[in-house]
Amino acid sequence: MHLNPYGEAAVKLAADLANDRPATAAGLADRCRAAGLALEGQATRADLDRILEGLDAWERVVDAADEDERAALLNLMLAASTAHPRLTNHVGDGWHLHYRDNRQPLGSLLVSLITVGTALHLVGRGMHRLGRCGVTECATVFADTSRTGRQRYCSQRCANRDAVRRHRARATPSAARQPTGSRSA
Repeated sequence: MHLNPYGEAAVKLAADLANDRPATAAGLADRCRAAGLALEGQATRADLDRILEGLDAWERVVDAADEDERAALLNLMLAASTAHPRLTNHVGDGWHLHYRDNRQPLGSLLVSLITVGTALHLVGRGMHRLGRCGVTECATVFADTSRTGRQRYCSQRCANRDAVRRHRARATPSAARQPTGSRSA
């Protein structure tokens, strides 16, 4: 059985690349390999430029004000970066679907993978399942793959930081109400 690579792994790769954009083509290739992608050729500056442009569009999807805007932006990405689905057995690993033309450069392939993966993630899990961290100082993007679909933070560290901040904010007003100059015996 061949599992569909256009899903959770693709949307997580998009978040990873958006949060820490590669600076070089070699860095992009390394990140792709680390994510489990088998590269057929060398990554080029054009590939890097294409994925950075694709990530700009993808972040507009993340930051969309509502589901309708998110869908419209993602539909524009789908129209621009994908081809009709096609059966392929390009490396002899079994027949599977691709949502792109064969022999695309790495940058275009990644944008297709990320776009279709994001679409499948959102329709399969919920249109609200992309976001930015709930901590004001943190702009980290995340793909919500939680069981409950209520992820608000990019990491447990940020969730804890926000919980401490909320706790301190609740505790501060009561301390401020104590009269100044009074001392306990």
